[in-house]
Amino acid sequence: FSAARGQFQGYPKKIGSIHLTRSTTVGKAGPRLQPGGIFGATLAAYDHRLVQAKFTIEAESDHAGFVNALPMLHNRWMPAIECNGKDSLNEVVTMSGFDAEIGLTFKGSFELELFSSPVEEFHLLEPEELIQGYYRQVGVSWKGGRTLARENLT
Repeated sequence: FSAARGQFQGYPKKIGSIHLTRSTTVGKAGPRLQPGGIFGATLAAYDHRLVQAKFTIEAESDHAGFVNALPMLHNRWMPAIECNGKDSLNEVVTMSGFDAEIGLTFKGSFELELFSSPVEEFHLLEPEELIQGYYRQVGVSWKGGRTLARENLT
């Protein structure tokens, strides 16, 4: 699903890894979804660590910030095989989900570290202002979208 979604959104997938701390409900093997719970995450591509993050739950929240408040726009782009400077695919699209199910939402403090890489540019996205960290469980179905702009080869 992730690979197919990436192609539709214009984000071709790479070989990489994402590791996340999972919450526990019993025992001492991990943090709880409650104030004081600490969760970590790492992102790597081609065995190069690109991002490392830590989130500490401080309280429940009635919202998850503004991240999903506006429609998301995605660029779908692919250069032409002829290498002539033209694009065979150049679109701006938006998608919306249905059958959304929202779980618990928390707010808290976070730390974010971006690492340099010989093949990636994430370190150039260093945040200028840290506002708030959020944790939210979301399940949603997706089917299609809408093209907002298109400049493809004819």
